[in-house]
Amino acid sequence: MFKKRSVWILATLAVFLLGITGNALAAWGTKELQTEKSAVALAREMDRGNYKLVTTEELKSWMDKKTPMLIVDTMPYEASYKKQHVPGAVQMEFPIPEMTTLDDGKKAALEKLLGPDKNRLVVFYCGFVKCTRSHNGAMWAVKLGYKNVYRHPGGIMAWDQAGYPVEKVK
Repeated sequence: MFKKRSVWILATLAVFLLGITGNALAAWGTKELQTEKSAVALAREMDRGNYKLVTTEELKSWMDKKTPMLIVDTMPYEASYKKQHVPGAVQMEFPIPEMTTLDDGKKAALEKLLGPDKNRLVVFYCGFVKCTRSHNGAMWAVKLGYKNVYRHPGGIMAWDQAGYPVEKVK
């Protein structure tokens, strides 16, 4: 009886310890260096661009509260925006490499899209965290004097994975 009870206690203790350390052990299996690299790249882009970040959940909350804002999808029209975009978003494509200059035509188009109110809430997004199209849009909006500029880094992938509705162009 004592032996059975000891084995039961040891087995319970082992399961308990495995449960406690399981998450920590699972973390060792992730690619932490890749996560770190992405996080640092995002932080450095945000610092250079001087804009703020908004999470998928925060953006959805703003939309649910009907917060006045302009949402800009920076992905290519045919390959992405047309297939799915955040409801109400408008489209203006930006390149992936960081834009060190903005030609007069693109500048005029961006200013027209953003409008005259420099305090307007504007949110830029692209496909996913590593995509830098939204960085370019947000950074240039700030350089043009807009003060309430956000980047939604998770983009359409995070939006879709959260199960939020999307719109398509028919």
